[in-house]
Amino acid sequence: MKIAVLTSGGVDSSVALTLLKKSGHDVTAFYLKIWLEDELSFLGACPWEDDLRYARAVCAQLAVPLEIVSLQKEYWARVVGYTIDAVKQGLTPNPDMLCNQQIKFGVFYEKISAAYEKVATGHYAQTEERDALTALKRSPDPVKDQTYFLALLSQQQVRRALFPIGHLRKEDVRALARQYDLPTQSRGDSQGICFLGEIPFTKFIEHHLGIARGDVIEKETGMKLGEHDGSYFYTIGQRKGLELSGGPWYVVAKDSQRNVVYVSHGFAGEDHRRNAFGVAQINWISGVPPEKKELHVKIRHGEKTYACTLALRDTDRADVTLAEKDRGITPGQFAVFYDGAYCLGGGVIQ
Repeated sequence: MKIAVLTSGGVDSSVALTLLKKSGHDVTAFYLKIWLEDELSFLGACPWEDDLRYARAVCAQLAVPLEIVSLQKEYWARVVGYTIDAVKQGLTPNPDMLCNQQIKFGVFYEKISAAYEKVATGHYAQTEERDALTALKRSPDPVKDQTYFLALLSQQQVRRALFPIGHLRKEDVRALARQYDLPTQSRGDSQGICFLGEIPFTKFIEHHLGIARGDVIEKETGMKLGEHDGSYFYTIGQRKGLELSGGPWYVVAKDSQRNVVYVSHGFAGEDHRRNAFGVAQINWISGVPPEKKELHVKIRHGEKTYACTLALRDTDRADVTLAEKDRGITPGQFAVFYDGAYCLGGGVIQ
């Protein structure tokens, strides 16, 4: 096949590219430049330069052409702007999910020739033809599985996607990188939000929203314990960064209108856990809601899934009841639904 391979300069996309090349496919590597140089210049040097250097080295070794696609304007409009607006509303967004939906499997599709049959990435996920549709399936590596971040893709996007390392575990990918002596074989995994790299998210938010001093209040007593620099810097369940004596303290609620952060000692107790929440703007990968109502759900990226009951309000809104309570159900984050190994889609926690 003729395949467009998104490469980030990391070990995962490098191994994905290598496997496709050695399988005889006609591959072209693409590096997406999304770094906002003007907007983020205050934060220091551009992290993409190092990534691109590794990507070029891998492509040179494999004799694969590499093209650089500039998507800064589209990324700002579709991902960064959304992130800033959501944080300003007191929500905890997940820009990486929008990046996959809107950029990697969205705008990028429009930028390349229709001659490319597939767009491949280094995601830990799988696709499978099932019931006349292309299903998104979990990776066998439960720690690295990235289907959570792909839950907003449409059926058309999933049908065109290819995940060459999705059937492997991370240690297998590292072993292949050493076997093929790739320049990225010892490179560490990327951390943080895709458009910031190693730059702290709080610094980015401070630049755009500034400092807004407000009160830190103990939930049970209403007593003021201190002050903060803006409620948008905090998320439900947060423990670090509160700088309060007599801890541990946990963020249990926020009032973004009054700019108040509520904390509690007893966060581990049942008083601050819940098992029911609403989900809106749900994307179903198949295009329609599932008939089955007893599912599993992830309310954040990671291994943990909860058994749940789904009660649809309409095709893109639902009420969710978990089989057990959780302490960190966070508005603005995404709930992603599963039926066994298959990712069905997801929406925004209300």
